[in-house]
Amino acid sequence: MSNKLLKIRKKFFKLFAKFAPGNDVRVWLLRHCNYGIGKDVYIGEDTIIIDDLEDPNNKITLGDRVSVAPRVTFVLHSAPNESRIRPYVKEVKGNIVVKQDAWIGTGSVILPNVVIGEGAVVGSNAVVTRDVPEYTIVGGVPAKPIKRFNVPWRTDGS
Repeated sequence: MSNKLLKIRKKFFKLFAKFAPGNDVRVWLLRHCNYGIGKDVYIGEDTIIIDDLEDPNNKITLGDRVSVAPRVTFVLHSAPNESRIRPYVKEVKGNIVVKQDAWIGTGSVILPNVVIGEGAVVGSNAVVTRDVPEYTIVGGVPAKPIKRFNVPWRTDGS
């Protein structure tokens, strides 16, 4: 398949995933966009993934049991396109990793080059600009730690 056809396919799969009627369909479509999606992942309706269709290295990875609430936006690529300011501002591009058992709240925005740690919780409408430690709740704009919590299955004493 030509590069142009692959880009068109990815664009349509992302669009269909955004409005797909069931989680299984959304996950299937996004996996076929070459995003890494683990087992038992929930992806809410109206989830948006903004990436550079030209760059096959632009990736999002969702670990096992990740829960993504509706209307979350993952930004893998941001640029001013054809604006006259293009020479003066930096294009931002990078990957996003959400580790297992994390929960991303409704309306959150996750920016490029961010790792959300295992079991972390991103509060609704937060804008995540930097890595989130494991088992930490973050919220706000930009997202800041609110609380760290323990879970019984952790064996490292944290």
